[in-house]
Amino acid sequence: MNMQEIILEEAVSRYLSQHRQTGIHLKAVLFDMDGVLFDSMPYHADSWHTVMERHGLHLSREEAFLHEGRTGAATINIVYHRQYGKDADPELIRQIYAEKSEEFARHPEPERMSGAWELVQKVKACGLTPVLVTGSGQATLLERLAHSYPDTFDRAHMVTAFDVKFGKPNPEPYLMGLVKAGVAANEAIVVENAPIGVQAGVAAGIFTVAVNTGPLDSKVLLDAGANLLFPSMQALCDNWEQVNDKLLSN
Repeated sequence: MNMQEIILEEAVSRYLSQHRQTGIHLKAVLFDMDGVLFDSMPYHADSWHTVMERHGLHLSREEAFLHEGRTGAATINIVYHRQYGKDADPELIRQIYAEKSEEFARHPEPERMSGAWELVQKVKACGLTPVLVTGSGQATLLERLAHSYPDTFDRAHMVTAFDVKFGKPNPEPYLMGLVKAGVAANEAIVVENAPIGVQAGVAAGIFTVAVNTGPLDSKVLLDAGANLLFPSMQALCDNWEQVNDKLLSN
């Protein structure tokens, strides 16, 4: 075995032991959107920072990456509570998020993450169901999804900020993703790039693959509980056959 095969073997064995499962019978792949399917996180980080400062709230671009995957309301409340010791008024939350969406729309259209389109095609070719699980309610990106990933994510297999009461790191989004795919936790994997998204996938009992597509140290994703780590979506795509074969043969 080469080193990658050893790492994969150990990751799967550890997951099965932790969850007292006899195998991962892969039927679905649950994809996050920002930073996984689209190279959109720098735009989100810049938009959050700009609008928060406009309202006297302090959220650096770097910190925005740590909150990736939360609902907009949760992100606003965390920052507001940190500064004022109480939750933000619902109307203020609505206003800030609306401004953030407008600010995001001023940026160029984000490109597909390198390797993401090819990976999705490989997933579909294997007969697996692709499911979108995002904390975003960003209408422009959700609309762009149909154009950038045609015939891939139908509404019946999408979980967005509008579908859940509790956003990531709560497991609810990924548990709902399992329901929409009609599969059990050991019949799916999660592909995530954000620490709280990794936490949500792990908490849902799903084998979680982290792709480090942002500025965070890889240790942050491993500390969040990622079962397997790749340095990019392209790297996961390049190793997909090996990953899929292992998940089907355990």
